[in-house]
Amino acid sequence: MLRGAAGRAALLRAVRGAAGRAGLGRAVPRAEDEEEEEEEQPVGRVPLYPGHIPTSTMQKALLAAGSACAALWDPYRHDMVAVLGETTGCLALPKLRDRMRNDPEGYRILQERPRIHLSTLDMARLRGLPDGTLGREYVRFLEDNKVSPDTRMPAKFVDDEELAYVIQRYREVHDLMHTLLGMPTNMLGEVVVKWFEAVQTGLPMCVLGAAFGPVRLNARKLQVLVTELLPWAIRSGSNASCVLCVYYEQRWEQSVESLREEIGIFPPPAVRV
Repeated sequence: MLRGAAGRAALLRAVRGAAGRAGLGRAVPRAEDEEEEEEEQPVGRVPLYPGHIPTSTMQKALLAAGSACAALWDPYRHDMVAVLGETTGCLALPKLRDRMRNDPEGYRILQERPRIHLSTLDMARLRGLPDGTLGREYVRFLEDNKVSPDTRMPAKFVDDEELAYVIQRYREVHDLMHTLLGMPTNMLGEVVVKWFEAVQTGLPMCVLGAAFGPVRLNARKLQVLVTELLPWAIRSGSNASCVLCVYYEQRWEQSVESLREEIGIFPPPAVRV
């Protein structure tokens, strides 16, 4: 037997459904019990932006655990890396957002919401820029490593529209970090970039990749990482201003060398990666 508010709510739904099936033109009057039912609906379950999937704390924890295992097993599972970043970034993302708000260029990025896609890039123009410029070297990086900016997953599990853009921006400038740091997309290059990003952003996903990525390196590359690249990446990440506060789309003609100097990234070590 139905009891209490739940029973009354179920009965009310059944009455409304029966009325609809009978073709009644007059709506069932709003009842006090219906208001009670609506008040009992879980909060925060309405999508906040296109593609948003509202999740509870427990669901986020399960997603984080599963995606962490999958990403550790296969670091090139970008979908799992993306889920891990979104479900564990609840503390780091607001701090990144605040850094952007407090920087004039970062604030403008938050207001204008630029995106980096093939549809927003003039690849022919960037390819025609002089060697050494950000635009030319970015296109060279994409072509040499056979990657595309369109492979970045859209945010789904961040329960704040502005923070969702922050993590989306982080993903879309990731290849520009490779370009500025001079790192390829092999495992050693990815680990170095993750160390730089971990220091810069504090995102647990970056910390996890930086900490566990080296287990996949052979002895020679591990030695290069520990003796040359890791100290440089940590120093550069600590010294550099926030990399999310750079409007890269307006810096294509600037040289990589001068942009590194402006941001505070030290020149890469002369080692084979």
